[in-house]
Amino acid sequence: MTINNNDLPNEENQGQGHLDDVIKVDGLYENWFLDYASYVILDRAVPNMYDGLKPVQRRILHSLKEMDDGRFNKAANVIGNTMKYHPHGDASIGDAMVGMGQKMLLIDTQGNWGDPVTGDSAAAARYIEGRLSKFANEVVFNPQTTEWQLSYDGRNQEPITLPVKFPLVLSQGTEGIAVGLATKILPHNFIELIDASIGVLRGQRPDLLPDFPTGGYADATKYNDGQRGGRVRVRAKITEKDKKTLVINEIPFGTTTTGLIDSIITANDKGKIKIKKIEDNTAKDVEIVIHLAPGISPDITIDALYAFTNCEMSLSPNTCVIKNDKPHFMSVNDILEECTFHTKDLLKQELEIRLNELKEKIFFSSLLKIFIQEGMYKHPDYENSGNFDVVVEVLNRLFEPYFPQFYREILPEDYKRLIDKPMSSITRFDVKKADEQMKAQQDEIDEVEHHLVHLTDYAIDYYEKLRAKYGKGRERKTELRTFDTVQAAQVALANVKLYVNKEEGFVGTSLKKDEYVCDCSDIDDIIAFRADGKFLVSKVSEKAFMGKGIVHVGVFKKNDDRTIYNMIYRDGASGASYMKRFPVGGITRDKEYDLSKGAKGSAVLWFTANPNGEAETINIQLKPHSKLRKLQFDINFAELAIKGRGSQGNVVTKYPVKKILLKSAGVSTLAGRKIWFDEVLQRLNADGRGKYLGSFSGEDKIIAVYKSGEYELTNFDLSNHFDEGLLVIDKFDPEMVLSAVHYEGKAKNFFVKRFVPDNVAVGKKVSFISDEAGSKLVLISIDDQPMISLTILKGKAKDKEQSEINLSEFIDVKGLKANGNRLSQFEIVKVELLAPLVTEEEEVDEEENDNDDATESNEKPTNENGTAKKIDFEITNPEDTDLEDDTQLGLF
Repeated sequence: MTINNNDLPNEENQGQGHLDDVIKVDGLYENWFLDYASYVILDRAVPNMYDGLKPVQRRILHSLKEMDDGRFNKAANVIGNTMKYHPHGDASIGDAMVGMGQKMLLIDTQGNWGDPVTGDSAAAARYIEGRLSKFANEVVFNPQTTEWQLSYDGRNQEPITLPVKFPLVLSQGTEGIAVGLATKILPHNFIELIDASIGVLRGQRPDLLPDFPTGGYADATKYNDGQRGGRVRVRAKITEKDKKTLVINEIPFGTTTTGLIDSIITANDKGKIKIKKIEDNTAKDVEIVIHLAPGISPDITIDALYAFTNCEMSLSPNTCVIKNDKPHFMSVNDILEECTFHTKDLLKQELEIRLNELKEKIFFSSLLKIFIQEGMYKHPDYENSGNFDVVVEVLNRLFEPYFPQFYREILPEDYKRLIDKPMSSITRFDVKKADEQMKAQQDEIDEVEHHLVHLTDYAIDYYEKLRAKYGKGRERKTELRTFDTVQAAQVALANVKLYVNKEEGFVGTSLKKDEYVCDCSDIDDIIAFRADGKFLVSKVSEKAFMGKGIVHVGVFKKNDDRTIYNMIYRDGASGASYMKRFPVGGITRDKEYDLSKGAKGSAVLWFTANPNGEAETINIQLKPHSKLRKLQFDINFAELAIKGRGSQGNVVTKYPVKKILLKSAGVSTLAGRKIWFDEVLQRLNADGRGKYLGSFSGEDKIIAVYKSGEYELTNFDLSNHFDEGLLVIDKFDPEMVLSAVHYEGKAKNFFVKRFVPDNVAVGKKVSFISDEAGSKLVLISIDDQPMISLTILKGKAKDKEQSEINLSEFIDVKGLKANGNRLSQFEIVKVELLAPLVTEEEEVDEEENDNDDATESNEKPTNENGTAKKIDFEITNPEDTDLEDDTQLGLF
């Protein structure tokens, strides 16, 4: 646009409107920005719901199909061909193609395509090759049902969307950042998507949960159907190789082995965890070996890895897709339903296209057959006519008697095909062969019409064939679990030293010249009690003022109800002395709390902190007074009830106290700690969740029996982890008897054994079944009177015979390494654990405990009808059956 001087405002043309056609900047910004935002959303960042592809991915697949000859193509060539359709450079195409290849679903790859698990990048595009997978060729393409549009330069045709007959958008997962919105769709399991689609066709509502290619654990309880506001926590799979070594075999989605190792090293450098060495042995499978420093608990380290490193990550889904040319925020279950019905519609279109093709084939075959059989090609009017319109008129007259047998009107184009037939093919026309072909085509028409009538069944069959053909090796990789929340303060390593200046009232990690208190972590809370009867809790710092006259300082543990404080204080108003025992529960950080009656001049005379509720005996000496005959006496804190910290306490004396001396240290006055096992979280707890194990104190232990045929003893620390395959967990009794049915690999027979587990060292696993290859644990019970149901095949007729066996009568208690007695000489079909027998003493005990708290009982788990859980074990061929696959193992 050229502007001359006459267009510019001046004194002569001021206000004459010469610049009325100029577009203002704010208008340009509004229109152009909206156009740009729409372009980024629709054509770059967000996938289409129906084919699950972004435009660049769609163009890559279209190019691969265009170049497909069954052989691999250089990625660089595919990128070059794609640039015919893609308005951007080759870098975006190459990155998108590598990302698709790494997902190993649509593209078969050859060469170094990188590894998303380790973070290794792919080789240059000129070195790697790819082609469409069989799955892509079958599911993604059909030119007859594809909508086409001109490419950006108008030279070529490209698909608007590809007719994908599978919920691809949910299978692969994707993320993208557009203008004003973003999308993050988590990947889901291939087989589960097919099963859910089949369920939708049968009228069932899907309930999808994500599955990640990196494996690991996932807690999807807050998945929120993949919508905004949802969250999925993912964890690495960490196993304890021994007490000094941890192994990570699967990593959480969203990180790499390199990033994970870097986060562990960073946590070690900051003192959050303490490791001696870390090794990356990752090759085909992930293997990160962590060697622990001496004296470091592996259980606490596992929790610390989840708390302070990338071993646990949080993913926030935000499922946004393009639907009808607009972005929509939808749940993954709604998307699956839409994709399923879209697939059904595509299958219908394909059937209708095929039906029309078959009808056309029969139509023309019938036309040709009549044309030849009736000798129309020799008719004089036909032979002598040189004009096509005359030929059409003649053939219409000749075919008129046959019009009713055709499914549509005969068009001039049909006659054109007839007369174009060479005479050699007419003279060699085989009527019998033509009839056979038309019969086969008619049979296929009947089949297609049947499918159209029963379209839902046809779609279900389509999905089932996909699952059978491509589902092998695509089983779920991520194990779904419910996680407990790891409290960082509870697992943080004590990496700093705490000091106190009691007189001046300073507490911190930098006061190295003052009194040493303890080791603690740099995220701990510190509690300080003062001589004026007040206390407060504050974060660990280098130096903090907590008030002059500190009498006790220590690490504060939230919700700790076993640390009991014993205290005697003088009331400033009355002069009387009071004693109290109390825990410290919920507090507000950096807020002062008064433990006395609040009068001015109150002072603490005696104070102890007891981590397990210990109660000491003290000697109190009074100042001489005319009314006093006895100037000293003993007090045992064990006789005082534990109350809240706000209680006044009991009166010790109304007279002035001269001195208080410790007479004898006390023992714990608290009952044993009640421990439960949460079967969902696979963790111990003291909150009443799950199976009640019992009351624990001192050297009490827990026994855990595993699917591998091993048991181990552990302490009752709530930080304990239990290996996979846990079958039985209970409080250990040195006289308890375990009853096991196991398959002995060498003898190829089933045996029953009963044994008393050895009281071995904590953490040591002991095997109680044969070491021979093929040996398996079938079932295990800790009941006194375990009952099993045994089904065998007897005689030449292989008649089934069932019997019930009391294992306590079947075999005596023997040694740990004994094989035991053979269960049966006949072929065993099924072993089932029944409810144990109840003795008269147990019945009496049960009646006496009817009113007891159910969570504090040691009942065996029951089904809804109150009977004990049953375990079925069915065998078709005992000698080559994989017991691990065909057996439900374990009994809690």
